[in-house]
Amino acid sequence: MEILNHEQVNHKIRRIAYQIAEVYMEHDEIILAGIADGGYVLARRLKDQLEHICEFQITLCEVKMDKKNPLAEIHTSLSPDKYKEKGIVLCDDVLNSGTTLIYAVRHFLNVPLKKFKTAVLVNRNHKKFPVKADFKGISLSTTMEEHITVILDHKASSVSLS
Repeated sequence: MEILNHEQVNHKIRRIAYQIAEVYMEHDEIILAGIADGGYVLARRLKDQLEHICEFQITLCEVKMDKKNPLAEIHTSLSPDKYKEKGIVLCDDVLNSGTTLIYAVRHFLNVPLKKFKTAVLVNRNHKKFPVKADFKGISLSTTMEEHITVILDHKASSVSLS
């Protein structure tokens, strides 16, 4: 069952971008750190929107982690000195239990930051950890058996529930 069609996904991403712009307006640069794979695609899409509405520099950072073993080492495409004392928005496509997001947050807290927020396209309400999305496209109350599929393509984006 389709929850959001292409136009609705684009609208949600644009709305999140405006919220980010408002919160980070006093910054010269922000880092959009996207958790591979879907979170990084969301970060790229947010960057595209932010470039039309902001003056500040937007830098992408890809966060690679083993989602099945979140305690394993996390790798980022930027070295920590590149995001030190900067504003960061950690992006993921779906916030389910919070495991991925909380371990990714922990990685960034090893470096002093000006501001740190999280953004997700879909926020499910099955959290195991005290983590929340500061910016979210849609919140869904689902069962654990239901699966959310997010497609973030410039020509055919969608969010589906199965």
